[in-house]
Amino acid sequence: MSQIKFHVKKDDPVEVIAGKEKGRKGKVLKVIPEKNRVIVEKVNLIKRHARASQTSKGGIVEKEGSIHISNVMIVCKKCNSGVRAKKKVLDDGKKVRVCIKCEEILSK
Repeated sequence: MSQIKFHVKKDDPVEVIAGKEKGRKGKVLKVIPEKNRVIVEKVNLIKRHARASQTSKGGIVEKEGSIHISNVMIVCKKCNSGVRAKKKVLDDGKKVRVCIKCEEILSK
């Protein structure tokens, strides 16, 4: 089975473009390729009731819920907004993602 390629990766800055969290920005904490979803820092917070254990205290815990990957766009540092990305091969043969608007390199 082949690995699915997505337009965002872990630690990418992204902006939510659809849903109740539209307009919020954050960093991708985790990509879940089996479900086509991402977990973004401080976005889509959900509350869970946790039972106390020897290692942790119980109570209501807030954590990030997942968002469908189609509802996020990568943020360009130069444009400071959500942009589409294209792939480009540099002179040294390295493949990078590039902002369509300003040609800024988005990934290393």
